[in-house]
Amino acid sequence: MRRIFGTKKATEPPPTMDQAVDKLNTRGDGLDEKIRKLDEQLAQHKQKIKTTRGPAQEAAKRRALVVLRQKRLYEGQRDQLYQQQFNVEQTAFAMTSMQDTQHMVSAMKAAGKEMKTFMKDNNMKIENIEKLHDDMSDMLDYHQEIQDVMGTAFGVPEDIDEEDLMGELDALEDDLAMETATGGSVPAYLQDVELPAVPQGEQTQAQAQPADEFGLPAIPQRT
Repeated sequence: MRRIFGTKKATEPPPTMDQAVDKLNTRGDGLDEKIRKLDEQLAQHKQKIKTTRGPAQEAAKRRALVVLRQKRLYEGQRDQLYQQQFNVEQTAFAMTSMQDTQHMVSAMKAAGKEMKTFMKDNNMKIENIEKLHDDMSDMLDYHQEIQDVMGTAFGVPEDIDEEDLMGELDALEDDLAMETATGGSVPAYLQDVELPAVPQGEQTQAQAQPADEFGLPAIPQRT
């Protein structure tokens, strides 16, 4: 059967993008080498054209034209090869970008799956987080109320009007300003009052009178 129908040939794998770029680079290097050799030949023909006359000069010109046509042909092939190489490199870049994108998508899928599992295992739901936030806010408010109660002074009357206190404070400030303007540095109700001196006779009599155990003048005893 194999002799009649033959066997299926093994298909070779297609070349990679790197192999295609390397092959184009090799062909480009070969064309560059050919163009370099033609440039050397053109330089020799130009020198002959300058140094010869007559038929020899004409022959040198014809050979120079042939070399110049070959050079233009190779230059066109090289430009076409450079364009092909550019297209292959662009394709390779696009393929690499697609592979990188596929890797990133796979990594994101794995991360998303892991995040879902983590949130499910730890019961991380938005309603639970909101409830926790509300509970913490209530606890802080309750704590502030406790601090306000603890900071309330004992024995302070509750019927004191703050406006009356502020008015009395303003009046006190006006009195201080008036006393300062009139030349006194201390208000009248804070100054020391000079009392009249005790007469000498009365002071001697008061000192001579005995005092009781409380320091008061003793009551004379009747005999």
